[in-house]
Amino acid sequence: MTSSDPNAPPLVLASGSPRRRKILDSMGLTFQVEIPNVDEVHRDDDPEGTVRENATRKCEWAQARFPDAGIIAADTVVVFNGKSIGKPKSIVDATAMLRRFSGHSQIVYTGVAMARGTQIPTVRVEKSEVHFRELSDAAIAGYFERVDPLDKAGGYDIDQHHQLIIRAYEGSWTNIMGLPQDVVEAWVSCR
Repeated sequence: MTSSDPNAPPLVLASGSPRRRKILDSMGLTFQVEIPNVDEVHRDDDPEGTVRENATRKCEWAQARFPDAGIIAADTVVVFNGKSIGKPKSIVDATAMLRRFSGHSQIVYTGVAMARGTQIPTVRVEKSEVHFRELSDAAIAGYFERVDPLDKAGGYDIDQHHQLIIRAYEGSWTNIMGLPQDVVEAWVSCR
């Protein structure tokens, strides 16, 4: 699985997320990216179940195509005031999201499904909390001058200029990015 182990089966990241790729790259892993084509579920009342099921569907999709590989798949949901928040459809939508988040907190759930070969996926769900600064319209506009919010759940990226909008966080930084590194490291070390 690591670049120093030529006998390990290939590793597949079943995700198109650049943030997930960045996390695996930082771990020194060699992997290929495959973007799963699955129908995802969305349940406002069950964010943990949502990310667990979507990550599993993505993992199983990749297993069917790469039966000899190790598979890592993930799904992330942002929950604010009891509602799941997806990706904004426009800058106007992203601006409205950050206005709502201003001065408040939200929870980020990431489900990670990992499997070797055709085994039943191991699934873990991690939870982190993000606390936002009070945000003026000018602060939001300034953030969007630096960060494209349109491919990010909640309309922000904790890994890019987070200090402009985020006051603090609790839990795993990489979980908020979309792939909890410690969960992946534990799985990789058992390979």
